[in-house]
Amino acid sequence: MKQPEALIGFGQVRHVRRRPAEHAFHYGAYFLMLPMRSIQKQSVSKEPAAIDLPINRAGWLSFHDVDHGDGRLPENGGALAWLTEILDKEGIQDASGEVWLQTFPRVFGYTFKPVSFWYCHRADNSLAAIVAEVHNTFGERHSYLLDAPQWGQTEVASKVFHVSPFCDVKGHYQFRFMRTLLNGQERLVARVDHFDENGPLIETSMSGTLVPANAKALKRALWSFPFFTFAVMARIHWHALQLWFKRVPFFTKPVPPTNLVTRGHAPSIASSKSSGT
Repeated sequence: MKQPEALIGFGQVRHVRRRPAEHAFHYGAYFLMLPMRSIQKQSVSKEPAAIDLPINRAGWLSFHDVDHGDGRLPENGGALAWLTEILDKEGIQDASGEVWLQTFPRVFGYTFKPVSFWYCHRADNSLAAIVAEVHNTFGERHSYLLDAPQWGQTEVASKVFHVSPFCDVKGHYQFRFMRTLLNGQERLVARVDHFDENGPLIETSMSGTLVPANAKALKRALWSFPFFTFAVMARIHWHALQLWFKRVPFFTKPVPPTNLVTRGHAPSIASSKSSGT
């Protein structure tokens, strides 16, 4: 059976703030979509590399396990072992299929990953869980576990982790994921919206058309966005400065939650607030 191939998505990142001052931006972007179990099997079996993207080694664009989870090394199972431990601890025993990771690469050795998504499949290729792995600019991380999600369905988790000094740690997130075919090409959309007691506050999405992550596509990514991950961090601070000029309230960073994983809950818990009923 042919192993799933690593993919790269070309599209855009979108961000819209509704209150107390409107602020919106979007920019071209790309992301990796990696079949982590297939990559690990290939590494363990010492097979010749079937992927042009450097894995756990230096490259203009590369992926490194230590950038995810608890930073464990490949020889200790890497990020996939961390994810497996989370699923086991949370009682999710049926995620025996492929695990796809949507994330930003290292570019010239540097990366910052505001959020990465782990799509954990069952043996029949249905979704068993999605883990949203969030990093803030203070070097902290937290994961939101969505149990038995479905493509195109709204998933909900309470916000417990500080991300931006211009957002209080209150309310909830609504997640929505779509992986579809459009004009014969596969397309992925990951949407995360932050709701507070007054309704939608911030709407974000990352979308792109998926193509094989071969040498040609990797060069296209590098040439189109030569300092992409550096720009991610620069844009975070640039837009923070604009929010400060717009006099958006500033919130001091609280102590991070002791539990590093927050489990999602039923959408109905938040539906009355989000729908206005």
